[in-house]
Amino acid sequence: DRLLGGLLSPEFDEASCLSRDQSAQYWKQSNHTPSPYLLQKLRNYESLHRRCGPNTELYNKSIEQLKSNASTRPSECNYVVWLESGGIGNRVISMVSTFLYALLNDKVFLLKLPDDFHGIFCEPFPGTSWILYSDFPIQDLDGYSWVLEKDHGYGNLLKNKLLSSDMDTANASLPAFLYLHLVHSNDEFDKMFYCEEGQQLLRKFSWLLLRSNQYFAPAFFLVPEFETELSLLFPEKTAVFHHLGTYLFHPSNTVWGYITRYYEAYLANAKSRLGIQIRLFRRAHFDSHSDYIIDCALTKRLLPNVNLTDTALPTITGAKPRSVLVTSLRSGYFEKLRSMYYEHATTTGEVISVHQPSHEEEQHSEKLNHNMKAFAEIYLLSLSDALITSPFSTFGYVAQGLGGLRPWLLVRPDDHDLCLHSTSMEPCFHFPPSYDCKARKKVDIGSVAPYLRHCEDFPHGVRLFD
Repeated sequence: DRLLGGLLSPEFDEASCLSRDQSAQYWKQSNHTPSPYLLQKLRNYESLHRRCGPNTELYNKSIEQLKSNASTRPSECNYVVWLESGGIGNRVISMVSTFLYALLNDKVFLLKLPDDFHGIFCEPFPGTSWILYSDFPIQDLDGYSWVLEKDHGYGNLLKNKLLSSDMDTANASLPAFLYLHLVHSNDEFDKMFYCEEGQQLLRKFSWLLLRSNQYFAPAFFLVPEFETELSLLFPEKTAVFHHLGTYLFHPSNTVWGYITRYYEAYLANAKSRLGIQIRLFRRAHFDSHSDYIIDCALTKRLLPNVNLTDTALPTITGAKPRSVLVTSLRSGYFEKLRSMYYEHATTTGEVISVHQPSHEEEQHSEKLNHNMKAFAEIYLLSLSDALITSPFSTFGYVAQGLGGLRPWLLVRPDDHDLCLHSTSMEPCFHFPPSYDCKARKKVDIGSVAPYLRHCEDFPHGVRLFD
């Protein structure tokens, strides 16, 4: 099903984006069906984007208003502009969250792409573009701007009482645009974005600039006015990222070339594929950490044991191998696992092939080629039959979400289990608000709704569950 159950529009030229037409040949059949309501919402959004997107008459008119720096009221076309923050995993999860915000508020979703992020994805909307032109009147948006936050920051204006939810906006002098600072380190005033009264105020502005490195989509499920709409869009709450991610992110022809060449060379002939995504955020002893990861795979029967005493055990002649794809900045984990299955026969007689596309030692999110290869590896991981991921890693979140996989998390739930099979394929919202807008007090946000619980890999955060 090349249109992924109706998720994708048929109005595209195949040659301009090979992955859009060919990806269905590589995905496993999804068990997660998009709702008819979501499909209609996406078709309606595509019409809105064609009418209001870059280089249209309505867009040009709105840009002229923005250039005049005059107060702008809601109009036929209202925009939310995504600004980057963090590495590729953080960028992708925040893009999905921002797109959901646009869907819920009938806003046009645009990207201010830095140089290190061009050419990774195809255009997702037919007959138009999601990329802001370089002559956008607000400049210097590629990094944090103190001036931007001071003069246009939603949280800062609330803090200084220059903006309030009960103000008479019809007669007030409003800024031409607002800046939403939704990164992990934002303060309680910035987080008023997640309150219903804040949402109503933000609708008074034609232009919103939003910077985030978080998967903040779960917060919308706590806004009462979105409750009915979200239940119609996503009857299966754990498929929010899966549906929106597979709708938005189609590798460009260059990146698709990386993916398909590697897949056909090393993974296509396997009878099963295990992805192992390794990311360290603090120093760890290599031998003990690598042993821990291997033990997780063995005890959960994701890989077969090896016989350490009889090196002459026969293998099953002519059988397809089981492939393991390792992604890590370091090569040591791959080399240890490959040596283990090269030097010893498996107890089942199976052959295990182990592969790692790259090992760059350090993350270089400021380099385009690094980001292209990083997304190729995320996509390759998403084509796995099973997935082991590192805690707190947005790289792993994107892979599991695109692939519709509940990962085995490298966290120990108790003294007996080495790793935990997650009950959700959704990314974790690492730093959610702790303020109950209705009760006007601090709460444990992981306990206010049955479908929102603390993340197994980062208990401070919350994740959507069914």
